[in-house]
Amino acid sequence: MGDRIFIEFGNYLSGLLALAGAPLLLNQVILMIVKIVGALLFILLNLMFIIWLERRLAGWFQARVGPNRVGPKGLLQALADVGKLISKEIIIPGAVDKVIFLLAPVLIFVPSLVLFAVVPFGRGMIPVDLNLGIFFFFAIGSLSIVVFFMGGWASANKYSLIGSMRAVAQMVSYEIPMVLSVLGVVMITGSLKMSSVIASQTQVWNIFTQPVAFLIYFAASVAEVNRTPFDVVEGESEIVAGPMTEYGGMAFAMWYMAEYTNVILVSAFAVTLFLGGWLAPFGWTFLPSWVWFVLKLYLLIFLHMWVRWTYPRIRVDQLMRFGWKVLVPLSLANVFVTGFGMYVFRGIGW
Repeated sequence: MGDRIFIEFGNYLSGLLALAGAPLLLNQVILMIVKIVGALLFILLNLMFIIWLERRLAGWFQARVGPNRVGPKGLLQALADVGKLISKEIIIPGAVDKVIFLLAPVLIFVPSLVLFAVVPFGRGMIPVDLNLGIFFFFAIGSLSIVVFFMGGWASANKYSLIGSMRAVAQMVSYEIPMVLSVLGVVMITGSLKMSSVIASQTQVWNIFTQPVAFLIYFAASVAEVNRTPFDVVEGESEIVAGPMTEYGGMAFAMWYMAEYTNVILVSAFAVTLFLGGWLAPFGWTFLPSWVWFVLKLYLLIFLHMWVRWTYPRIRVDQLMRFGWKVLVPLSLANVFVTGFGMYVFRGIGW
């Protein structure tokens, strides 16, 4: 029952709407709205926990005390921060483009929220199972590049503009090896559908058949979400706070939360592509499928945090060199080796 609790709830709601005489189209629209609200609740609850978790882990890694005053073990610190940020005034400098300036921190959330619609949270628990789910992920995810530039340009601040230009250069550069790393998985699976990718990992997860692709994807995803050691976009010692320099209060909080939302998103995508999605390891089906998905998700989020609080920030020239001269050639080589391996295995009848 635990594995189907959300599915049964959806069927129950659909049955109630049918009994109430709701047309089929209206029934489907209401169910889709419920799914979207459920995804939003999942994001918001996880955001508060992840922000607290990173602070605690940062204190642990650096042998210092993390949040420990507001609530037990500082669990309510995130709520206190929300209250503080909501109460702050959003100061708008005189020279900014007000419409774009205020629109950018709202739009930065849109691509991430849309992409959660194709994330398979458990068996039969994917809001929209598109045939081109992987393509949709990269197509919509790349739109955040435009929003970063909007925030920097509208701020009328040279530091914000430089930070946004760095963000554009970095995100475009690292999207290429990220896409190429996924090609190996698509070649083996033979499909761009999320559910098909998970179904193809019933016998062996893709992290074992595509270990190099997983490492490339993980490194590129850290750069995509602008986290250490690839956080040159927000290098405080160089350009203050990147494209967010002029933002305060909840406007800054939106940029801040978007980073963590993207961490959840790229980790969920990695779980789907490389870690079997909601499939239980070693046949341990005593837990619901969505629980296994969340456990794998938090394992990758922990790796993101571990990397952030272990390695120092690299220079922007080192960042670009690593992306273009290391990850891109390595990802192309992985595609070639994968194709050659598939040709050989098919030739011998495997």
